[in-house]
Amino acid sequence: MATGSRTARPRSSIWLSERKTTKRKGDQQPVGLDHLKIVAATMRLLDAEGLAGFSMRRLAAELGVTAMSVYWYVETKDHLLELALDAAMGEIALPIEAVGPVEGLEHTPAEPRDWREQLRQVASEYRGALVRHPWLSALLGEYLNIGPNAVVFNHASLAVMRNSGLPDDRITSALALVYQFVYGFGTIEGRFAARSRAAGVTQDELFHEMMGTVEDRMEFDEARKIMEARGGGTVQEMQDRDFTFALDLAIAGIEALRER
Repeated sequence: MATGSRTARPRSSIWLSERKTTKRKGDQQPVGLDHLKIVAATMRLLDAEGLAGFSMRRLAAELGVTAMSVYWYVETKDHLLELALDAAMGEIALPIEAVGPVEGLEHTPAEPRDWREQLRQVASEYRGALVRHPWLSALLGEYLNIGPNAVVFNHASLAVMRNSGLPDDRITSALALVYQFVYGFGTIEGRFAARSRAAGVTQDELFHEMMGTVEDRMEFDEARKIMEARGGGTVQEMQDRDFTFALDLAIAGIEALRER
């Protein structure tokens, strides 16, 4: 029975439908503007001001054009954010063994590297993208990550994990372990760096201020011992050590279950 209410439709994706034209009769393509420039400016603004500070009007001002000039190239703000998401995925350098030769470029076959080394490269590059672009983690949870760069990333990751020797019915589960670990680690790392920049202090200064506050509020002897054993003279060094060892634990788990 009809209730008079309308069923909400899910947000459309730029990857699921062809772009509808918004040009009016007499409109002309803006001079000196293209998709690459618009997406690059979008990423710069997102890096500088975050998702909360981003708007199509702000982007148009950055580009020195009108908002309608931007809409000549992209239908909605959501579609533009999807393009920025995929552009960020395109920054991830993938193992050439997993991607294969690139069309138009000369490629000399290299000695295949061990899958563990390839997986460390994928994980480290993914982490780097999340840290460089703190807005990326939010978009990954909000939009369909199925653009062309994301497809290449997933294809390469599957190829790397298949080389581990895991049966096919366990490959996606193993990738989920690595993906979610890197996503969580890189998200927290990127947000801490962004918080430091917003506060006008270095990450090391903010970290030591935090530790001093915690020490004043509770018994910290055991935690201090662990932190000292952790090693690393800076926040970056501590994060790198934690990431490397945690990834080694994940790889060791994959190896153990493969053998079993």
